[in-house]
Amino acid sequence: MNRQGRILQIVLRVGGATMLLATFAIFMPVSWMAGTHEWLGMGDFPASPLVDYLTRSISFLYAMHGGLLLMVSVNLQRYRPILLYLGVATAIGGVLLTGIDLHAGMPLWWTLAEGPPVALVGLLITGLILRSTSRHETAG
Repeated sequence: MNRQGRILQIVLRVGGATMLLATFAIFMPVSWMAGTHEWLGMGDFPASPLVDYLTRSISFLYAMHGGLLLMVSVNLQRYRPILLYLGVATAIGGVLLTGIDLHAGMPLWWTLAEGPPVALVGLLITGLILRSTSRHETAG
């Protein structure tokens, strides 16, 4: 495996492990959500069934995405088409998250810490997978 492939594996594994941390939020007590919400300076937590559902379901989706990143990191050549999709979708998702954050009125620090880094990671994944594998290279 070449240098780009090793870097890509690290990016995927760090990203995957980090996203798996969202598993904890699936089971987090609402009182902890409210405390975190207030601690972040976002005011009173809007406790409702919809907010509870959305918070837990998006945490599940983040965790599931993290597991997928870990799985595809084991064989870059085999999962090349999936990695290309994940890279492009993540880059587009970062742009969309930035727009969503701005539309929703999220704090500027949140917007800058979420959307742009996600877009950059997507571009990094895309660039690294394009450089690290070819149809004739063996998987590492």
